[in-house]
Amino acid sequence: MPELPEVEAARRAIEENCLGKKIKRAIIANDSKVIEGVSSLDFESALLGKTIVSAHRKGKNLWLHLDSPPFPSFQFGMAGAIYIKGVAVTKYKRSAVKDNDEWPSKYSKFFVELDDGLELSFTDKRRFARVRLLKDPTSVPPISELGPDALFEPMTINEFTDSLSKKKIGIKALLLDQSYISGIGNWIADEVLYQARIHPLQICSSLSKENCATLHNCIKEVIQYAVEVDADCNRFPCDWLFHFRWGKKSGKIKGKIPLMKLIIMLKKLFLQVIEKAVEVGADSSQFPSNWIFHSREKKPGKAFVDGKKIDFINAGGRTSAYVPDLQKLSGTVATKAAGKPRKQASKKKGGDEAEDNDGDEDGVGDEPTNEEEESTKITKPKKGGNPRGRGKKPPMKRKAKESDDDDDDDSGGNNDVSSEEDDEDPTEKGRKVKTNTSNKQAKTVKTSKRAVSSQDGKKPKRAK
Repeated sequence: MPELPEVEAARRAIEENCLGKKIKRAIIANDSKVIEGVSSLDFESALLGKTIVSAHRKGKNLWLHLDSPPFPSFQFGMAGAIYIKGVAVTKYKRSAVKDNDEWPSKYSKFFVELDDGLELSFTDKRRFARVRLLKDPTSVPPISELGPDALFEPMTINEFTDSLSKKKIGIKALLLDQSYISGIGNWIADEVLYQARIHPLQICSSLSKENCATLHNCIKEVIQYAVEVDADCNRFPCDWLFHFRWGKKSGKIKGKIPLMKLIIMLKKLFLQVIEKAVEVGADSSQFPSNWIFHSREKKPGKAFVDGKKIDFINAGGRTSAYVPDLQKLSGTVATKAAGKPRKQASKKKGGDEAEDNDGDEDGVGDEPTNEEEESTKITKPKKGGNPRGRGKKPPMKRKAKESDDDDDDDSGGNNDVSSEEDDEDPTEKGRKVKTNTSNKQAKTVKTSKRAVSSQDGKKPKRAK
């Protein structure tokens, strides 16, 4: 979903192009799921003739301050986006509206035309966004319930470290909690945890001071950089996890990037490296710690993260991308996770049934029960077999029956052969009798073979 950088890019685009202009036309979609608490007609009449004074954002929420209340407020949801006709506004990676689509889009929920002809639209294809008309957006939910903004109101390192030491939940779940820090969503949380080399499920209170300081710095750097480039993912550093996390399939960080995109990324990265090196007077001790420079003489595979496997897990209720080789669990969480390989071993015994139990988080306490169930399922088929060494007899019967069924199908698909014997051609009837006789003879031979096998195994055969 659009996160702080995408929403901030939209706010800046409005600030640069729409301030001081009067709304002369408004079209609000008749969609009560997205347009909340007000009819489309009342919403439109409240906007007409108003001047846009400023644009504000907190977390992933945006609102327009007009020359008089009420003010339109936007909660972007999964696919909400701001578009300004004729103005390049950064699109969210999974935005539904394309440049060649109709204007305004059929997914537009809020559309206004300004007095200079400029047109602005808020679209949402998936209908998880919320558009409201509020007298004071900051005094009511959801904005009133948000924690400090990750960009405008960052915590100090000491505040951040102290707050984490009191939290007994997974670190990613906490980062996604908008009442704790507002603006961090799924991709940012994955990115900062990857950069900080912290596992998404690591319990907050178990993090060392060094981990907390590293994570604090990564949150600051990732968000500031993404905002500086107007959330244009083509300009994100090419070593970011962002570029490889969208397929939801485990794989290598070394992915395929379109040639032109790769050229742009490499050019930007080259300039960044040169500028940083010049800035510190080519003092290698001041180069960023994640530069390959510091470990370029090490063994292959340990100098850089490229080629490391990405896995996907559920953390904080969201699909989370992480790199197991770099983001390892520690402490009691790691101890609990250590029991999972034993569970996977039982999976080989129990097949699909054991696989179904893999969804349990800890599953250690359930393991004996699963083994008992598996052993029951393994031995259960034997109960239906013949205890006198004739376990393979039922399959043979099925084969014979299948061949009989095939013959029936050939003669017209009716299983009740005797009811149609009088109507059959004598030649066909004779062929069938011959076939049935040969089948009976085959069964007799097979039965005699099994009898010999039983005698060889010294198992007495009951007299009939």
